[in-house]
Amino acid sequence: MYDICLFLDIDLLSCLITPGKPAAIQYGTGAIAGFFSEDSVKLGDLDVNDQEFIEATKEPGLTFMVAKFDGILGLGFQEISVGNATPVWYNMVKQGLISDPVFSFWFNRHAGEGEGGEIVFGGMDSSHYKGDHTYVPVTQKGYWQFNMGDVLVDGKSTGFCAGGCAAIADSGTSLLAGPTAIITEINEKIGAAGVVSQECKTVVSQYGQQILDLLLAETQPAKICSQVGLCTFDGTHGVSTGIRSVVDDKAGKSNGGLKSDPMCNACEMAVVWMQNQLAQNKTQELILTYINQLCERLPSPMGESAVDCASLGSMPDIAFTIGGKKFKLKPEQYILKVGEGQAAQCISGFTAMDIPPPRGPLWILGDVFMGVYHTVFDYGKLRVGFAESA
Repeated sequence: MYDICLFLDIDLLSCLITPGKPAAIQYGTGAIAGFFSEDSVKLGDLDVNDQEFIEATKEPGLTFMVAKFDGILGLGFQEISVGNATPVWYNMVKQGLISDPVFSFWFNRHAGEGEGGEIVFGGMDSSHYKGDHTYVPVTQKGYWQFNMGDVLVDGKSTGFCAGGCAAIADSGTSLLAGPTAIITEINEKIGAAGVVSQECKTVVSQYGQQILDLLLAETQPAKICSQVGLCTFDGTHGVSTGIRSVVDDKAGKSNGGLKSDPMCNACEMAVVWMQNQLAQNKTQELILTYINQLCERLPSPMGESAVDCASLGSMPDIAFTIGGKKFKLKPEQYILKVGEGQAAQCISGFTAMDIPPPRGPLWILGDVFMGVYHTVFDYGKLRVGFAESA
């Protein structure tokens, strides 16, 4: 998932070796298939020797047909590379091409004003950030993953990540992705159009009071949905009572576990929402009314939710706690405006993505976040840093 799609000056320098083993990658959007090759790669003024890469021979769908780039440069850890291939970044460090094992990102969010952005291999450009970076350690190698604290809407805790959440910084994700439960709450606050979930409404009408009673009785939240019969408790959290899927990661099959059950998922979200409302001392009647409203704000399955461009001034700030510091996004930073005048459309920069355990739940701080905060990936010290972009 951690890839960059930028116009970088990358050239192949010599004749390719004989095509190697087949390879395939499924991205969040789009997929490729092809075979491994090896060559020397020129990136800027650096020559990286003996670099493995995939020659794509199949690109199904429209993703790469309409894309304005020629290839994808992965900068995640080797732990998640296809075929355990050595990433180009590893070879840059191994071959002594850079003095400091660090790379950094700056995105220019002012369209039409000079460069679109910059990636620096071997350090950072001090003209592109303000103040000092706040660093957090990498908690799991694969993606650049770290622990994130509470998410705040208009300065108020959502309670969702008060105990900590896993997050990754990912330039290959255009929006900012998070679990459906909290993205739905953000959608409600910013007035984003959603889709009505009948399963969610059914859970509220038939089980809402029972869930509330169990929370008030201080029942362990992770066990509530199994107690009302909508999920099965697996020892850590509720899971679907559906049929278990066959999982074989080594064979390249999809990661599954248990098949998704809409009623179980709706119950899990309702528990999160009710916990947050109880923490704010809301009455039971108000809580059930509010949860029912959230059932009408679930993010679109297509990932994008429209908002009223005229309402930006009344939308709240959204903040993420990283390394004990709050990183704030203003409405004009998390709302994407397409077009001008009466033809303008505004899209929420937040999208829902539910990544199952053990990798998830996981937040993905994509370009919406990295455009506001200059991001440093420190391979030598295994940490990620953020500072206000300049």
